[in-house]
Amino acid sequence: MKLFGTDGVRGKAGVGLDAAKAMRLAMAAGIYFRKQSKTNKIIIGKDTRRSGYMIETAIVAGLTAVGYDVRQIGPMPTPAIAFLTEDMRCDGGIMISASHNPYYDNGIKFFDHAGNKLNEKAEAEIEKIYFDDALIVKNQKQEMEIGSSKRIDDVIGRYIVQIKNSFPKNLTLNGIRVVLDVANGAAYKVAPTIFSELGAETIVIADDPNGSNINLNCGALHPEALCEQVKMLRADIGFGFDGDADRLVVVDETGRVVHGDKLLGALALYLKKTHALRGDGIAATVMSNQALEDFLHLHKIGLMRCNVGDKYVLKTLKENGLNFGGEQSGHIIFSDFAKTGDALVAAMQVMAYMLTTNEKASKLLNPFEPYPQLLKSLPVGAKKPLESIKGYEEKIQKLKEAGIRPLIRYSGTEALLRILLEGQDNDALHLHMKELKQFFQKALNG
Repeated sequence: MKLFGTDGVRGKAGVGLDAAKAMRLAMAAGIYFRKQSKTNKIIIGKDTRRSGYMIETAIVAGLTAVGYDVRQIGPMPTPAIAFLTEDMRCDGGIMISASHNPYYDNGIKFFDHAGNKLNEKAEAEIEKIYFDDALIVKNQKQEMEIGSSKRIDDVIGRYIVQIKNSFPKNLTLNGIRVVLDVANGAAYKVAPTIFSELGAETIVIADDPNGSNINLNCGALHPEALCEQVKMLRADIGFGFDGDADRLVVVDETGRVVHGDKLLGALALYLKKTHALRGDGIAATVMSNQALEDFLHLHKIGLMRCNVGDKYVLKTLKENGLNFGGEQSGHIIFSDFAKTGDALVAAMQVMAYMLTTNEKASKLLNPFEPYPQLLKSLPVGAKKPLESIKGYEEKIQKLKEAGIRPLIRYSGTEALLRILLEGQDNDALHLHMKELKQFFQKALNG
């Protein structure tokens, strides 16, 4: 598709994603949602990027132009939009965020009336409408059929209650010291409120968004400051969120980041022990370490692998009757409580596991040792089909003969080639990664 990537539409604000594109995309989405409209309402949320003002205004213009009534709720996590779309009986939901990307990027994500991210078929239909000039003109309203817009500020309480309900009511965070890094992003209000209301001694960092500091040397992608604060303040645990709070990084009491696959393994075991793991299996992407699969197998837990992206994890959960899964990167889905990756729901489950076992995070969240992995992202000039690159198949075969599991793919949201190598010999991984970097730099930027 020309517009949609692996997680909505994303680009540099004002260039790849400007006001005109946002408005037309909103008109196309409105026309799409109109086909099954029940309430004529669409909810819009955003993170804390400066460009959110521009894009939000453009989206409101596009939706009202085709007759929709809009509810604007301001900065809120992506999973909150998924929840509130269904809770407020809206026809659809829209989140304005580029997630973990730098502040100068932005994006638009769409949810259906049930709070699910739109599938590829729906995205393709919106894209078809987007490029149909006659259909866009035909659906623009006049006079009193033009939609309205209303900003509401009190829905944050609904989401807070939803998150607190995912935490066992017989437990409390009294006596627990927690450090939260909210990445100057969408969780800067809700995360501290939830932890404080549950009784935790809550220390918050990176909670002063100014429009340009979202994800800047903080949050899930840059947990260094969080690690330092946890260790210095002798906290029991630390949680780092990304810009739209659908990704979680956990730091144990020693100041060490918990590997994403270890977190998935530990939480899967927790659900298994509490008889809450549906289907005796979990879903994870092709990025997850083989050691996770081996660990799960030892505990009679199956692993269903899928493509990268939390919407594919959710699809796999539904298709296989499962209720837990996630990505190595920190998108974790507890589908009993959320329709998408929700960092706050995941953090609540980590706390519940710690409290019910009375174990320290460093022990509880360290269930196995991952096999060595290397992951590199290379800027590319053009995303040529990998199979069409001369010598590509030979490189892949050479890796497999060396006992290395390769995963090479283009980013769905950025002009990057991601190379992941996994194997038992760390020196061999570095040697082959060096060769691959040289190979692809020449093939894709020559």
